[in-house]
Amino acid sequence: MSGAVIRRFGGRPTADAAALLETTILDAATAAFLADGYAATSIEAVAKGSGVAKRTLYARWDGKPALFRAVVERLMTRWLSLAGGWTPVMGGAVSGLAGLEDALNDAAERILAIALRPEAVALHRLLVAESARFPELPRMMHQAGASEGGIRIAALLDQAVATGMLPPGDTVFAAEQFLHLVLAGPQRRALGLGPPLDEPAVKAWCHAAVRLFLSGVRNERLPHQAE
Repeated sequence: MSGAVIRRFGGRPTADAAALLETTILDAATAAFLADGYAATSIEAVAKGSGVAKRTLYARWDGKPALFRAVVERLMTRWLSLAGGWTPVMGGAVSGLAGLEDALNDAAERILAIALRPEAVALHRLLVAESARFPELPRMMHQAGASEGGIRIAALLDQAVATGMLPPGDTVFAAEQFLHLVLAGPQRRALGLGPPLDEPAVKAWCHAAVRLFLSGVRNERLPHQAE
């Protein structure tokens, strides 16, 4: 039985077995919530899908709301690890306007590569539907995703301001507008509110959004941060 995850004789499961069991349950819960929605997903269905008794779920989460929060938190942690790929781009110095445009194009493509993943679109739809029931979850998703992205974009814009490529102003506000410009249209289309974008169309959207953004911030002074 070497290499297998085994239960201690007559006692609690090993740490590896407990972690594997939690992953199995969360996988089943994620699939159920994203496919069927919150209201239509029951603890019984998740227990059946993961091959465990209901009491096993209740030993880890005190009900469906807690299980749903755990699913959302795990998805966001997974996507933030993917977004870590921005760090070398955002952390290095950019050379000239062409370098700034390339860095923003790279950021925009990475943002949409995560935001348009099928499970990300499904979660976005679910959180819109359940925002009244779980008002903290959309805020948490924004803080973990859009807020982190905004910080990195603002840091890039700060570099451009410091080297004279862009006029001085509120780069945090400008970064937020950049994210809206990149995300809003493709997300709405992915939700069914317009024709979806294929991979070449997403890339073209990113480049057009970056050109429009840079045209605006280069030709108009950035707004200054409110006192």
